[in-house]
Amino acid sequence: MLKVLLAILTGLVGAALLHLIIILALPSFSERDAYSKVLGEGQPFRFHALSARRDASGLAKEDPFLEVAVCAFDVTEAPVRLSAGDGVPFWSLATFDQASNETFSINDRTSAGGMLDVIVATPVQATALRRAMPSSLMQSIIVETAEPLGYAVLRVLSPQMSFRPMATQFLAEADCGQMAWQ
Repeated sequence: MLKVLLAILTGLVGAALLHLIIILALPSFSERDAYSKVLGEGQPFRFHALSARRDASGLAKEDPFLEVAVCAFDVTEAPVRLSAGDGVPFWSLATFDQASNETFSINDRTSAGGMLDVIVATPVQATALRRAMPSSLMQSIIVETAEPLGYAVLRVLSPQMSFRPMATQFLAEADCGQMAWQ
């Protein structure tokens, strides 16, 4: 009987210590999420190209055949328009909410005319845009998001060194800006 009580007591003390360690370690893990790392790249509403080296935020491009840029955004006040030109062999865009859940993805094969033109908006903003759609936005893809905070990841294929200047120029000219809103 004494051994059973000792085993139960040991288990309870061990569980309490484990829970204490988890609770104390939680803040260091919560500051290492993808959204925080994207915010660490620089100002929101601007694409920031990632380098092959890990920077202070901890982000890096892992694939040597891709050039990658990230942009943090907030659609609380106004929708965000993600746009870029053309002239690269392949690009893809993915948007994520603050919890790093993918909310939308597109590439040059599935876009209108191979151009990147995406508007991220809340449901109310998207409805207002659709009601009074200006002709300049007719080709834009409107993406509704329930979460106002998020980020976008833009990738460009660069299979050889000769493609790199074209890919970096594409990323440098990409826009991630708030739209003028009513």
